[in-house]
Amino acid sequence: MSDEIILVNMNDDEIGCCEKMEAHRIPALHRAFSVFLYKRTGKKLHMLLQKRAEGKYHSGGLWTNACCSHPRRGETLAEAVPRRMTEELGIVAEVTEEFSFTYFHRFSENCAEFEFDHVFTGKWEGEVVPDPEEISEVSWMEFSDIEQGMMARPDSFSPWFLIAAPKVMAVLRNREQ
Repeated sequence: MSDEIILVNMNDDEIGCCEKMEAHRIPALHRAFSVFLYKRTGKKLHMLLQKRAEGKYHSGGLWTNACCSHPRRGETLAEAVPRRMTEELGIVAEVTEEFSFTYFHRFSENCAEFEFDHVFTGKWEGEVVPDPEEISEVSWMEFSDIEQGMMARPDSFSPWFLIAAPKVMAVLRNREQ
């Protein structure tokens, strides 16, 4: 399967394709998505977090949202999101797009993320079967514990999670009142 991802402009209009690692080396703005799964236990909301596998090309060992990736060349978000949830978590959950944002973060001289990130949320109550090549650990965490962790140890979380998670938690708290 092609490892070409979709390059976009600041309006998320497709402007071409590029091999994934090259897009991260250049860096080139590309389309991405982040899936946040949550559940309610009593009165508390919990979010599924994954700890990225140490061997990932960036952000290994950091906590982040349930699933994140890129649609491939010729693939829509509606196709890419369930594909990656299946590959990373062994599930397909019904999700809704909530918002999008653009961010840039340099990890090293030869690796940066420059993404137009589409953020999806969905409820999930079942088990997950994480791919150990992608994920070293998963945890359901209560929203306030996540917020405290982000304040106390921001370097334990992926850069996109620090941007998106507070917005996602606000949306979900409003929805689940």
